Amino acid sequence: MNNNENIGKKFCKMRENCGYSQSQIASYLGVDQSYISKCEKNERQFSADKLQKAADLFACSTEYFLHENATHEPLPTALRADCITEKDFEAIAAINKIVSNLCFMENMKKRK
Repeated sequence: MNNNENIGKKFCKMRENCGYSQSQIASYLGVDQSYISKCEKNERQFSADKLQKAADLFACSTEYFLHENATHEPLPTALRADCITEKDFEAIAAINKIVSNLCFMENMKKRK
């Protein structure tokens, strides 16, 4: 599997595990839904900034998408909403980034 296939498959899996539609993610990333679809199918590549923004939302590193053997432990979340707005996604991403950084620092502390 080449790197782009890996990115698309992992992205799709993360999106589906979070319960987000391609349209919701596209709106959050500021792109058309077809962009997400093509990237997931390996017909197009994610730009670095879009991949980073998605990684923040999914609470993972971009390394997870880029390296085939990279693993990710999802953050436990409970979100109940019929309609998630772009501002909601921005807030979720900001919170996830804070939590991810905190987990990283806790792991570094344990290694000492």
